[in-house]
Amino acid sequence: MTVPRQRGLTEQAADAAIDTSCRMLRLPSIRHEFSDIADRAMKEQMTYRGFLAELLMAECDDRARRRSERRIKAAHFPREKSLRAFDFDANPNIDAATVHTLAGCDWIKNGQPLCLIGDSGTGKSHMLIALGTEAAMKGYRVRYTLATKLVNELVEAADEKQLNKTIARYGRVDLLCIDELGYMELDKHGAELLFQVLTEREEKNSVAIASNESFGGWTKTFTDPRLCAAIVDRLTFNGTIIETGTDSYRLANSRKRAEEPTKVG
Repeated sequence: MTVPRQRGLTEQAADAAIDTSCRMLRLPSIRHEFSDIADRAMKEQMTYRGFLAELLMAECDDRARRRSERRIKAAHFPREKSLRAFDFDANPNIDAATVHTLAGCDWIKNGQPLCLIGDSGTGKSHMLIALGTEAAMKGYRVRYTLATKLVNELVEAADEKQLNKTIARYGRVDLLCIDELGYMELDKHGAELLFQVLTEREEKNSVAIASNESFGGWTKTFTDPRLCAAIVDRLTFNGTIIETGTDSYRLANSRKRAEEPTKVG
């Protein structure tokens, strides 16, 4: 369908032509926001160039937002978590300046690892998801998974002769977030498969992990001492380690709410 070019279109005809043109050119943001921007341009006496810039920026901003949303969805985060919502005052073990530096994502650009180590309720998973979300918003490809889920997927892929394909898929993302590493013991085969994924990504693409066990306790998860040492090496070399502590601020907040007097209406 060709949109006729005419002089002296009525306002109604011009709006219809703009709507049709935007659909053909796939400019949904301009189509939705044109009228409001046009009214504001008239009120503020914008130049033609200024008005065109406003339209194009609206389209670019909306496309960037939609791309971020797609990347966040593709990461498979189990829930929404943000750095803005994290209570740094409740957990002084976590340095806010360090975290906000990590949010700049230079460590991902350089293919460096990140380890979040601490007890349950100290903010590890929140931080892992929030930093992963920041990375996705900045254009990086991110994937979140539980450690046991990843290992089970690798074992199934090996049984189905799809291991190389699966490892390559996990190798392509810019940031692989592995949560709950250390919660369960892994057999030697599963641990070796996980090691292959880490080796595939070493010094090329970043891995961020959250674990409730200190590195010294990882021998309970990776029962082969040499393999355990190699995995620790892969996850710490040239990386950042944040120890979130042992005091559950989540539990402390729950107790605080429980102790607050009930308001009588």
